[in-house]
Amino acid sequence: MTENPKPSVRGAALRKLVLDTALERFSRDGYFNTSIHDIRRQADVSIGSIYHHFGNKEALAKALYDDLLQRMDAGLADVMQRESDCRARCDGIIAFMFDASTEAPQTMRFVLEARHREFLPNEPPVCSSQPFLRMRECIEQGIENGEVRPMEVPVAATAAFGGAIRLLHLHLDGALERPLEHYLRETQEAAWRAIAMTPADPL
Repeated sequence: MTENPKPSVRGAALRKLVLDTALERFSRDGYFNTSIHDIRRQADVSIGSIYHHFGNKEALAKALYDDLLQRMDAGLADVMQRESDCRARCDGIIAFMFDASTEAPQTMRFVLEARHREFLPNEPPVCSSQPFLRMRECIEQGIENGEVRPMEVPVAATAAFGGAIRLLHLHLDGALERPLEHYLRETQEAAWRAIAMTPADPL
């Protein structure tokens, strides 16, 4: 079959087209069930252009993974810069994740649910990636400022964000009875109650 690539797509636009197509295919069919030729056909670009920009399927998956993490981290960095106290930052981080899961479910599915280390064996676990380190930073600063009860940071971070991430999984699986945004305020309240300093807590 003769390839019929889109002649007008070049450079950064072509790279984005391939990444968007790879995200759709990997999210829908899985990494191992998707070939470079599947991506080429759907994107309607030449096989040579994919290899030119990415080299092979693993390199394409890594480029996609890095791109999505960078986007997620940029959103969290904006929350950290915009808000000054820990409560507002925690609320903002949870709101950002809920919005991202509603507006770009394929992105969040790939970040949260794909078994990245099966096809990117040299990558650290997603919980060690920059967006999750930024969540940890939020909690560490909250403990230092006396806004969050003194406790082990992994425990506090899990209490603050673990419930929200579980709701994201339920949303992506279609298991929630109502839209994700319906649960936002209650999730934020529960998260903060789990970690907030109270008058009875020792300093």
